[in-house]
Amino acid sequence: MKLASLKNATRDGQLVVVSRDLQRCVAIPQIASTMQNLIDQWQSLAPKARDVYRALNAGTVNGEQPFVAAACAAPLPRAFQWADGSAYVNHVELVRKARNAEMPETFWTDPLMYQGGSDAFIGPRDAIEAISIEHGIDFEGEVAIITDDVPMGCSASDALAAIRLIMLVNDVSLRGLIPNELAKGFGFFQSKPASSFSPVAVTPDELGEHWREGKVHLPLLSTYNEQPFGKPNAGIDMTFHFGELIAHAAKTRHLGAGAIIGSGTVSNKQGTDYGTAIAEGGVGYSCIAEIRMIETIRDGKPSTRFMQFGDRIRLEMLDPQGQSIFGAIDQQVIEYRQQ
Repeated sequence: MKLASLKNATRDGQLVVVSRDLQRCVAIPQIASTMQNLIDQWQSLAPKARDVYRALNAGTVNGEQPFVAAACAAPLPRAFQWADGSAYVNHVELVRKARNAEMPETFWTDPLMYQGGSDAFIGPRDAIEAISIEHGIDFEGEVAIITDDVPMGCSASDALAAIRLIMLVNDVSLRGLIPNELAKGFGFFQSKPASSFSPVAVTPDELGEHWREGKVHLPLLSTYNEQPFGKPNAGIDMTFHFGELIAHAAKTRHLGAGAIIGSGTVSNKQGTDYGTAIAEGGVGYSCIAEIRMIETIRDGKPSTRFMQFGDRIRLEMLDPQGQSIFGAIDQQVIEYRQQ
């Protein structure tokens, strides 16, 4: 099943069921008016939504309309919980090596995770507003999941059963603000502005054999300023699967239905120590920071700049037939001017 939230006069949007080919959609207010409504009563309402999904794909539903990604908010326009992990330890190792910092061995056994702002996410085609390019604006291509209720102390295997939906995320980072903020010893805040999510969230069964072991085994495509930038496989080099990330988040607290957990930046070693750009025959990267780290390690300093006003990033995942699964996040960076 594929679901989205269309923008409307409310903060939570209008829940719609989206056809498998992302061409048509239909609202289901008789079942649930918002995504959170559906998640809150998943066991009783999801089967009814699935019936609509089958009818929509069969062309036998009334009230359908064209699906327009630009009309979408994030699948959950706001959420009670947004916790982002760093499951691809290769990414963490790269960043630390470029700073000549040793990476603790525990990073391979105990996930990193931060709690992000979830009061207002960015829509998949909305601009990334920034105050200054001096802040080091970067995109981060990731996979994210939405959970049902998760009890405190849940095991990693049991946590997998709580995954209701899967989507993509651009976890925007302000790299120039991160070092000083982390040096305070209290984590990210100003350096992590609002994140954006794919137009559509899908149930795990939509991925078929590509969803297994708590991972999505498909390439995450990044196109930066119309040029291929990355195509790492999200199922490769993922040290912690989503069950482990959920269990980590729920170690000392219950997670409420609608909690979002991110994978962290998708990163592949590609058979080398640190990865290779697409132009050099590799699978590239899912953020600018990684290629800058490679340049620093190789050349002594980075040469790729962070995002400038007017730059555009597109994140997408295709099935083997070339069909977009989640729709694309496609955003341009603009200068924020206070009204």
